[in-house]
Amino acid sequence: MPLDDAALTAIREALNQAQAAGAGRISDALPLLREAADRLAELIDDSLAEAVITDGTSLRAAGAQAGLSENAVGPRLAHTEALAGYATARGRVTAAGVERARYDRETGTRRTPATPPRPMRFTPRRRTS
Repeated sequence: MPLDDAALTAIREALNQAQAAGAGRISDALPLLREAADRLAELIDDSLAEAVITDGTSLRAAGAQAGLSENAVGPRLAHTEALAGYATARGRVTAAGVERARYDRETGTRRTPATPPRPMRFTPRRRTS
């Protein structure tokens, strides 16, 4: 499956807006850069999911190609539309979940998660004053 043209266009547009905003005050470009980074991270995650399902790439190999550790791949895949239904209770997609997703895709079925996946966000461990 080719990369999503709409997602790539949205990333480019956010970067172009950041460039225009940064001509004045650089701080005005920061939210636009964050938007571009979030959209790019989502595209990477969706591409990881397609690579492991469609191309048969292992979790480890897909993570290495994206510059991620093997431990970072499972939680990211659990937040994708394609693999959210195959996540464990701990919020990770394992090799067994990927195998099931491959089988389901071949047979034309698909698991849907009880709740839709939500984007990963940073949560601080402790409050700062």
